[in-house]
Amino acid sequence: MAQVTVTVNGQRYQLACRDGEEARLIGLAGYVDGKVGDLIEGIGNIGDTRLLLMAALVVADELMEARDAAARAEDDEFTLRLAKAANRLEDIARRLESA
Repeated sequence: MAQVTVTVNGQRYQLACRDGEEARLIGLAGYVDGKVGDLIEGIGNIGDTRLLLMAALVVADELMEARDAAARAEDDEFTLRLAKAANRLEDIARRLESA
């Protein structure tokens, strides 16, 4: 296990991760730190616990929106494939009728 020190809202945190995942963890912590910074700009410093909770909720909301968008895209792709298959079946049926 690797050890990484990250900083969020000026506080240093020592975290463990799998070997080779250090850069990813540092990047994720930087993303969370950015969200905390955005919150501080918007609502002020309301304490680390509340800021981290609010940042977690913001990130969770982003994740849910991304999942919903991915599901919509999958539905659209499925609908398109289904329409193409229906068109092919109709073409085959027309050919069989005229044969």
